[in-house]
Amino acid sequence: MKKIYTTLLSFISLFGFSQTQIANAGFENWEGSGNSAEPVSWNSNKTGTGLASSGPQTCFQETTNPHSGTSCVRVETIYYILAVVNGNVTSGVVNAPNTDKLKGYLSASGADKISFTGRPDSLVGWYKYTQATSGTGAAAEQAKVRAILHSGDYFDPETPYQSNHADLSANKIGDALFVSAASNQTTWKRFTVPFNYTSTATPAYIMINITSSNNQNTVAPGSGGTGSKLWIDDLEAIYNTPPTSVKENNISNFNVYAFERTMYVDFSTKTEDNSTLTILDLTGKVVLTKFIEKNKVNAIALPSTLTNGLYLYQINGTNTQKTGKFIVD
Repeated sequence: MKKIYTTLLSFISLFGFSQTQIANAGFENWEGSGNSAEPVSWNSNKTGTGLASSGPQTCFQETTNPHSGTSCVRVETIYYILAVVNGNVTSGVVNAPNTDKLKGYLSASGADKISFTGRPDSLVGWYKYTQATSGTGAAAEQAKVRAILHSGDYFDPETPYQSNHADLSANKIGDALFVSAASNQTTWKRFTVPFNYTSTATPAYIMINITSSNNQNTVAPGSGGTGSKLWIDDLEAIYNTPPTSVKENNISNFNVYAFERTMYVDFSTKTEDNSTLTILDLTGKVVLTKFIEKNKVNAIALPSTLTNGLYLYQINGTNTQKTGKFIVD
């Protein structure tokens, strides 16, 4: 599991005033090559255990018509030798002890866990979906996105099957589940699902599991629909309560936007001093720091060395704090 870049999490934790978000939630950053390419901070079966890594590539970087930015993730269910292999990508690890699908599971254990300390109200994202084109149950295929907030280690599904893993369901603090309609969705569609909490505790980790075949664990090896494709982009944890450390009017009373490789910060109604703009890439590296002048619209030219893609900004002043993201193209 590659946890080198916990981009958005690190960024938010560094400045300490925004709620926790999901690392690489826009699937802009990828690592590896060929059929082993995976989004940073995410895993497919190619980095799984047991028979998982010997299976086909089911996770792909999609650069044609992402919802935003330069790429999204596409997972695809594929028939391989004697079995139908679910299209999948997870913040945990894919485990396939043998060809019995009922023994397969996803794990967030040891170092392979994503830190997450927020209690969001809901999970939001964008998806497209194409159902299976052949095989048993093709017409019943559905996409699934599940986010689990937990302490300690965790497994999905929670209930062990023939002792394939321990029962750690007591570590669950809450979860959010999206299951698509059993039909095609040819254009980007927003989904939103609530987090349902079973504990008042503060989460330590989040596990997010994405598959193009919600029903595949229940079918026998060699059966099941093949060809289901799911595109996912721009996942986000939504908090309806504003941060307690920031006054709401200090978040929304000025505009920040980028146009033609220039960053604009509208401080025309701000009278305070000592505000700073910091721009970071998605690895958390600071690429620009500039002082923001009061009583004017600040136009900051972005460095010519910045490659096209998604960046993060943070504005910090005496009574002003704001974060966001923008695209350089």
